[in-house]
Amino acid sequence: MRVDRFLSNLPQFNRQHARLLLIEKRVRVDGRIVSDPHHDIREFNRIELDDLVLQVGKPARYLMLHKPPGCVSATQDPEHPTVLDLLSEADKHDLHIAGRLDFNTSGLMLITNDGHWSRYLTQPHTKLPKTYYVETEQLITRDYIAQFEKGVYFAYEDLTTLPAKLELLGSNSARLSIVEGRYHQVKRMFGYFNNKVVHLHRESIGPLKLDSQLAPGEYRALTAQELTLFKP
Repeated sequence: MRVDRFLSNLPQFNRQHARLLLIEKRVRVDGRIVSDPHHDIREFNRIELDDLVLQVGKPARYLMLHKPPGCVSATQDPEHPTVLDLLSEADKHDLHIAGRLDFNTSGLMLITNDGHWSRYLTQPHTKLPKTYYVETEQLITRDYIAQFEKGVYFAYEDLTTLPAKLELLGSNSARLSIVEGRYHQVKRMFGYFNNKVVHLHRESIGPLKLDSQLAPGEYRALTAQELTLFKP
């Protein structure tokens, strides 16, 4: 929200008054004077007018979790443990997941309280590549590489997946990079060849890789350097 709109939404100010306060350099955002009415503010910012606190702000949370198999990518579930159950954070009920993983899929998950950031990560037009390590029941041949590059047709949605990159690692293992996140997409892509996925693990989202020091079920905050990898 623009800072002038934030101010004019308060009962004591109108739009003209809000602009005047900014011109007079009486408004501070996170301790810095703001005079541009178009300055973008969010719920995480501390906003002050002279000595009056208009918005306390709250800490933005960005967590990396090593999701184990057997838990649900949801904030609550009546039957199964969820990824939030793995967190020992007092404010975990304010957090949400930035991109799901299937029940039996493991690997990198991002958890945040920043809706703007999570929408950026998951919107289709962002096209952040997600990279998975895949093991299958049957052999993976070079035919898969060409087909995944062309795209795989999903009849239910009447669409063809965007080009994906497949790297063969062994007779039954590969690394797959996709820029979409459709329902059971990886399993359905291999299902095109009637080849069942028996192990699926997400290694990275965009340039961010899962910390190899995190055991399944463990998590940590993203570093300031890691946050610079994503620019909403």
